[in-house]
Amino acid sequence: MPFVCAERIRSGLIAGVAMGALALGGCGTVPNPFGGGGDPRSSNESAAAIAVNGYLWRASLDTLSFMPLSSADPYGGVIVTDWYVNPEKPDERFKCTVYILDSRLRADGLNVAVFKQTRDASGAWVDQPAAGQTEVDIENSILTRARQLRLSNIRG
Repeated sequence: MPFVCAERIRSGLIAGVAMGALALGGCGTVPNPFGGGGDPRSSNESAAAIAVNGYLWRASLDTLSFMPLSSADPYGGVIVTDWYVNPEKPDERFKCTVYILDSRLRADGLNVAVFKQTRDASGAWVDQPAAGQTEVDIENSILTRARQLRLSNIRG
């Protein structure tokens, strides 16, 4: 009887390890011994794993390259800059967040939010509304750069 019980425990452990290997293989960070899964950045399927347009991503980084970068998530399609102070206007600063919403190169696949602060008399930064045209101008610059990147890629 003790051998039958040990055999059941051993079978349960083997089944549990196999299920765990399959579950971890599908999460994308641990290679799957049964094929598929694994780290998408190490395979040729990385384009399928990224849900944002590569041209919009690169163009956003190029367009905002003058601002310090706070974070960038290529899988989620979010770029956040840190505060940028123009040396000619040290009493105001700007911060941008770019959302890439689509895997296609489309104008509605991009959203830019601009935040502005000005320094008051006491030296503290105070939130101010940014001009609505600023967001549109940045979006248009990103879209123009994305089109240029796409055309240069097509031409070789």
